Amino acid sequence: MRSIARGLGLGSAAMALTALTALAWPVAADAAPAGTASLYAPSALVLSLTAGGDTDTGTVVRAVTLVCAPTPGGTHPARTAACRELRGSGGELDALTAPAADAACTREWNPMTVTADGVWQGRRLNYTYTFGNPCILRSTEGVLFDF
Repeated sequence: MRSIARGLGLGSAAMALTALTALAWPVAADAAPAGTASLYAPSALVLSLTAGGDTDTGTVVRAVTLVCAPTPGGTHPARTAACRELRGSGGELDALTAPAADAACTREWNPMTVTADGVWQGRRLNYTYTFGNPCILRSTEGVLFDF
């Protein structure tokens, strides 16, 4: 019986010491509550370039990440300009894959497929577009798929 009472006494002392430490520690009062909402809807994409007309059977040549909120980030080489393009298009990527009007490319069939997969301003985005050849891919006016 004596060892049980001593164990309870030590346990009570440890709990009291923990409570006093938590009350005396000034940093604990300044901590943000868990589960606070962010001011920005998530915007993070994985962009890839695949040699071939089908992403299931083609070979991924390059892939980068692009984060646009709250500030541009990721491994995309022109992340600030790419985020600006996405905002300007409202997340509609067809406008960003259109070739320039003065593009001069051959008509060879050597398909290159680009994908954008992730979240744009809080909504799911899964986009795939196949260019006829690398020249047409390079002739787009934007920088989103220029990596």
